[in-house]
Amino acid sequence: MRAGTRWIDPLLPLLMAALQVVTTQGAQWNQPDRLPVDLLGNALLVAGPAALAVRRRHPAVTLAVNIAATWVFILRGHAYGPIFFSPAVALYIAVTLGHRRAAWISSTVTYVFFVVYTTWLAPVPSPGLWHVLAIAAAMGTVLATGEFVRARRERLAEHERVTQEEARRQASEERLTMAQELHDVLAHNISLIHVQASTALHLIDDHPEQARTALTTIKHASKDVLTEMRSVLGVLRDGAPRSPTAGLDRLEELAGRSGLPVVTEVTGTVRDLPPGVDRAGYRIVQEALTNVTRHAPGASVAVRLEYGPRELVVRVTDTGGDAPAGGPGSGLGGGNGIPGMRERAAALGGALTAGPHGRGFRVEARLPIPEESTPSPGEGARSAGETA
Repeated sequence: MRAGTRWIDPLLPLLMAALQVVTTQGAQWNQPDRLPVDLLGNALLVAGPAALAVRRRHPAVTLAVNIAATWVFILRGHAYGPIFFSPAVALYIAVTLGHRRAAWISSTVTYVFFVVYTTWLAPVPSPGLWHVLAIAAAMGTVLATGEFVRARRERLAEHERVTQEEARRQASEERLTMAQELHDVLAHNISLIHVQASTALHLIDDHPEQARTALTTIKHASKDVLTEMRSVLGVLRDGAPRSPTAGLDRLEELAGRSGLPVVTEVTGTVRDLPPGVDRAGYRIVQEALTNVTRHAPGASVAVRLEYGPRELVVRVTDTGGDAPAGGPGSGLGGGNGIPGMRERAAALGGALTAGPHGRGFRVEARLPIPEESTPSPGEGARSAGETA
């Protein structure tokens, strides 16, 4: 209910009672052949409006009381007209609150009552067919108006429900995205820290300079993980940007801090990508490098990005470490790395394959690029082969 109309709720029964009692006096002057309103007549004029006080909790009861009071008032021979105000309001409310069957049945029975009364029971002959049609039109108008308002309220309620459901769905998707981002960030950097810490412990006595390099890598990795975690968790703050925390423009940085000999190559027409594709490509490379760090330390890695007209191909190939290809060190274990990468690709309508490649392992993802992602002006094909 709108705030601007709340004041009328408790006053409606009083207003309707006063309206019916006062205007019936005027109607009596125009219908001198009808019985003057006495004490019981005034009680009937007030009974219907009084029932409106419970119209929202008991609309069917309110309608029944109003119809009964109207029938008795008419059968006693009082004047037509104002007595119909309160039943019309009760009928409208019953329809809008969903008591449609009670409203239509009571309307039909009341219409038959009026036809029978005006044709055979009234002391004055019926005014004719127009009077019967006027009664039907008046009752039909009230019913139609109530049905229209009820249907409109239901549509608005359904729209509100769908809007809230969509908001909940989007919030859930954002939470899942943040959880996946945190998983990828932590898995990559903690794996890197673990490997470099093991290396530092092994070399600290005989090769302190190499141990220093490993410890420096650990320092940068721990700083990077804190920075990325702040970026991911920042979306929980009001007004925080919803942009991805990382993209393929940081590929060289990612390769550099992996602690692996990485060769990156980019072919095709480089252009701006949709945020989802850009972030997925970065995370797939990150997870693939994490698997190499875990299962094939010391292996060489080739990262290749192919920008096609309709898709981006991300290919990460390593030469293999001490573990045999396809074995526990291949990335096919029971962890969430490969399934997580597949889910990222599938969510964008793409596909990801992962498996042994020679002595090493290859991960290849094909991510569709929407047609609206067109090459930037003046930006042509470029390819690079760099050792990080």
